[in-house]
Amino acid sequence: MNNTLRRFTIMYAPITKHHLRAIETKYYRLICDTVHEQLSFEPTTKTHNRKPLKRPVLFMATWEIRFGPQNRFRVCYDVDIDQSVVAILAIGSKHGNRIMIGGEEIQL
Repeated sequence: MNNTLRRFTIMYAPITKHHLRAIETKYYRLICDTVHEQLSFEPTTKTHNRKPLKRPVLFMATWEIRFGPQNRFRVCYDVDIDQSVVAILAIGSKHGNRIMIGGEEIQL
């Protein structure tokens, strides 16, 4: 039995560059490091802050991960198990009860 975990390739959709512009640059490293730490292995394992979305939203994302100060950041993604790829489709932040992606409020 092989106990090694399969490593997933993290790919960012081009639109995520626009999404990041709406977030303070001081958080870029936190976002990048957390995405790679949390999603490189077992990206479809549910945790307290990683959950499947009830319905695909925003560029057909099927999963969401929350992290950062007061769980402020949201990364929406999809996983191709067969190809071992995690596609980062949206990056945003929560402000009160609103989720902002690329400077626009969205509903999850």
